[in-house]
Amino acid sequence: MGKKRKKNPNNEIMKITYVFIALFVAMIGYFVYFMVFQSRDVINNSYNKRQDSFTEKIVRGTIYASGGEELAVTETDAEGNETRVYPFGNLFAHVIGINSHGRAGLELAYNFDLLTSNADTVEKIFNEFKGVKNIGDNISTTLEVGLQQAASDALGTNRGVIVAMEPDTGKVLAMVSKPDYDPNLADTDWASLSSDTEKAVLINRSTQGLYTPGSIFKIFTLLEYIRENPGYSDYAYDCNGSYTNGEYSVSCFNGKSHGHQNLMESFANSCNSSFVNIGLGLNLKSFRESCGSLLFNADLPIIIPYKRSSFTLNEDSGIFDVMQTSMGQGETLVTPMHMLMTVSAIANEGVLVTPRFVDRIESYTGNTVKTIRSQEYGNLITSDEASVLKEYMRAVVTEGTASELKSDSYTAYGKTGTAQVDSGDKAHSWFVGFAENGDKKIAICVLFEEMPSGTKWSVNAAKSVLDYYFR
Repeated sequence: MGKKRKKNPNNEIMKITYVFIALFVAMIGYFVYFMVFQSRDVINNSYNKRQDSFTEKIVRGTIYASGGEELAVTETDAEGNETRVYPFGNLFAHVIGINSHGRAGLELAYNFDLLTSNADTVEKIFNEFKGVKNIGDNISTTLEVGLQQAASDALGTNRGVIVAMEPDTGKVLAMVSKPDYDPNLADTDWASLSSDTEKAVLINRSTQGLYTPGSIFKIFTLLEYIRENPGYSDYAYDCNGSYTNGEYSVSCFNGKSHGHQNLMESFANSCNSSFVNIGLGLNLKSFRESCGSLLFNADLPIIIPYKRSSFTLNEDSGIFDVMQTSMGQGETLVTPMHMLMTVSAIANEGVLVTPRFVDRIESYTGNTVKTIRSQEYGNLITSDEASVLKEYMRAVVTEGTASELKSDSYTAYGKTGTAQVDSGDKAHSWFVGFAENGDKKIAICVLFEEMPSGTKWSVNAAKSVLDYYFR
C-alpha cells in the first residue's frame, strides 16, 4: 500500500483566508450601499435616537416657500434655547409638518438635509473649536403662499382637501387639509390632538385620507370603455333616471332623466344609469389591469406618507358590485393626491411627472447644495387617450356639471363627483381637473367631506383657486 498523503495545512489556512476576505469585501460593499442609499432613510426614521446627536451640533435649517417666505424657522434666545417656529400657523400645518412627536410632512421627509450643514469647512471647524453649533441647510419648496391661502379660504371651515400641482413640472403648489392645527402649539396641545379620533386633525387628508370617489371615478370607467371599444363614439343610451338589473337598481342624481345621450353627453352629465350600463359590459380582468396601471393598489411616487387607493373588482365580482363601482360607489377608495396625479397626467399628454415639494437645498449662506429637478414617472395613458379624455373633461365645463368654470382667463377641464356616505343625506363633494392659459397650467383636486348633497361646493372652491392662479 502506498503512503497516505498528508493534508497541507496551508491549503486549509488559505481557504479560511479567502472566506474572511469574501466576508470583508461583502461587509465593505454593504457599508458603501448603506452610506449611499440608506443613510437618509435611517437618519430620517423617527425611531432613530441618534437624531438627538445631530441636533446637539447643528441648528435646524429653515424651510422656505417658493417666494422666499419662511415656513419653518428655528429661533434661538439669549440662553441658547431653540424653538421651532411656524410663522403661518395652521396654513401649512400638514404639508410642512412638525419637528416633534415623531415629525411629519416635509420636516420628516427632509430631516436629513435640515440637520446637515454645508457651510464653509473652515467655519465649521472654527465653530467646533468654539463649541458653537453649525447652521443646517435650508429647503426652498415649490409651495406658493398666496395660492395656499386661496385654497384655505375656499375650503373655509369645512372638512376636506384642496391640492394643486403643475402637470408639466410636478411642482406641488398648494396642499390644504382640514381640520388643521397650529404646529406652534403642537407640544402643548399634543394630548388632545393625538387623542381626537373623530376629527383626526393630525392626518393629512390629501395623501392619507381614503374616500369613495363618486362620479370622478367615471374617468376610469370611460377610459376602459374607450380601450375596449374602438367605435366608442357610436355609443348611445336612453336614460329614464334609473337603471335596473334583476333585483338591483341605481338612480341618477336626484332621479333626473337625461334622455338620449351619446358617450360624451353621458360623461358631461355624469349619468349614473349610462355608466352602469357601460360598466356591466366591461372585461373585468382588463378593467382591473387598467386601474392597476393607473396606480390603484400601488405605491405612489411621493416623498410624504400616503395611503394606497384600492380597486377591488375582479373576474369573480358580482353584478351589484360592478354596477356600484362603475359609477364610483362600492368599495373603491381613493386619496385626493392620487386623483390629482391622474388628471395631471391627462393634462400632460398621458405622462405623469413625479410630484415634488422642493426646488433646491441651500447652505445657510445661500449656496446651492442640490437642485431637485423634475422627473417623469412614466406614461399612465397614451397621448391619444389623454387627448380624448381631455375633450370629454372639457365638455363637463362647457355643457355639463361644472359650467361655473367657464372663464375668459383660462380654459378649464374636469369631472365632478358626489359620493354617498353610508345611508345618510350627506355626501362627499368632489372636483378634479386642470386649467390652462398658454403655457401656464395647473391641476387641482378638491374634496369637501360630508356636505349637503351636490357638487357646487367643490366646483365653486375650484373656481376660487383657479381665478386666483390665473388672475
